[in-house]
Amino acid sequence: MPPTLTLKSGTSWTDAWQRCLTAAPEAFRDDRVLNLWNAAWQPDGRPLPAVSPVDGTPVAGPPRLDRATARQAVRAALDQHRAWRHVPLPERRARVAATLDALTEHRELLALLLVWEIGKPWRLAKADVDRAIDGVRWYVDGIDGMLAGRAPLDGPVSNIASWNYPMSVLAHALLVQALAGNAVIAKTPTDGGVACLTLAAALAAREGIPVTLVSGGGGELSEALVRAPEIGCVSFVGGRDTGAAVATAVADLGKRHILEQEGLNTWGIWNHSDWDTLSAVIPKLFDYGKQRCTAYPRFVVQRGLFDDFLAAYLPAVRTLRVGHPLAVEHPADPPPPLDFGPVINAAKAKELHDQVAEAIDRGAVPLHRGTPSEARFLPGQDTSAYVQPVTLLNPPPSSPLHHAEPFGPVDTIVLVDTEAELLAAMNASNGALVATLSTDDRSTYDRLAPQIRAFKVGHGVPRSRGDRDELFGGFGASWRGAFVGGDLLVHAVTQGPAGERLPGNFPEYQLMP
Repeated sequence: MPPTLTLKSGTSWTDAWQRCLTAAPEAFRDDRVLNLWNAAWQPDGRPLPAVSPVDGTPVAGPPRLDRATARQAVRAALDQHRAWRHVPLPERRARVAATLDALTEHRELLALLLVWEIGKPWRLAKADVDRAIDGVRWYVDGIDGMLAGRAPLDGPVSNIASWNYPMSVLAHALLVQALAGNAVIAKTPTDGGVACLTLAAALAAREGIPVTLVSGGGGELSEALVRAPEIGCVSFVGGRDTGAAVATAVADLGKRHILEQEGLNTWGIWNHSDWDTLSAVIPKLFDYGKQRCTAYPRFVVQRGLFDDFLAAYLPAVRTLRVGHPLAVEHPADPPPPLDFGPVINAAKAKELHDQVAEAIDRGAVPLHRGTPSEARFLPGQDTSAYVQPVTLLNPPPSSPLHHAEPFGPVDTIVLVDTEAELLAAMNASNGALVATLSTDDRSTYDRLAPQIRAFKVGHGVPRSRGDRDELFGGFGASWRGAFVGGDLLVHAVTQGPAGERLPGNFPEYQLMP
């Protein structure tokens, strides 16, 4: 019998919440978080009930503002922007550096909030916080050259991001944008991360960073955060449906924009024989249950290599460790080294279960399905947000799993016979953020890789969003607007020489760095 597990000592949601009340009493009340606008924490908005995907524990929900209050917050952010843009760069750098020191001091609390709010395993939660801190420090050290000949925008930068990387994507972007001379606005993701972002915003606001943090639904806040004339730039990370609406709005207004959208990232196998290397990387591709914009949910495999592929893939996927991120055998044990915990909520888990069942019913072949008995859970805990890893062969064209990113631990495999079929299958979603081609022959890679519609293409290795000086963008419907990373992130939120054409994917032009 497996050992009975218990919650690691000192890591309950109640423990985390009490630490928030102590660390930033200005931003937290006994039963809710506050919104931050007009340089003050505001007890407005209607808090929504929320539960942790980890085990159904009630957690702090977002205090949703109405449309009129959101407009007031944006107007106040413009006033902050007009003052902040004239703050000398050395002072801005010092304030951002002080914020990073404060984030470092509260690193473990920020990570613990990520575990409870969005279900990240402890290892990945700490990495999310560390990537934010280390990434912004790189900009603090090199910002002088990046800003040469450039000025802040005419209005604040509005940030709308998905829930999966509150620190390394959203908080990172906010601090770099502020370092470049802009006031910044962020909408807390509806599905999770509000307490973590509130704590991060409180630490930044204490250092005088002009940050606005508000909660609300897209329908109530989009007019203020996207269409308002005060907004100098819109930065969006999320799905294609919402992103398309934002893209239409900013295009109509001629507004500066950075819109990162999902795509079906694919891994191709063609004339390949290094199966040990592939097998070693398979478990890493399941980090955080593939709830990442750079996850690889689709393998496109040469038919003649399918048996060798399965011999490498199946043993690797059977090693995946799934369960409660804080369940341990003894209270003092370290958190378990999991590959992933829950998906973001029970509704998403049901959606994935339904999609898998429907695909199988329509002809997909199940090659692997994990079982709950193999997972690490507390006795009697709510497991409604957990999805065990699944692998399907040939999902039917009628299934969403055929053409869209599942955003969960579901792999699909498509078999092909020709290079033309390989490329067509790897380009199934009209653009992607990353892709990989595993082939023994370098000349084959060099010939095929430029025909794969992904911003980054790896040769037998996974690609990621990147850190520091690594550029990032997308092709087709996976990206709209300016590319980011390195100098480009700063250039995207500042004004350069007259007539400047930023590298990016715009309606009127496409320009690679």
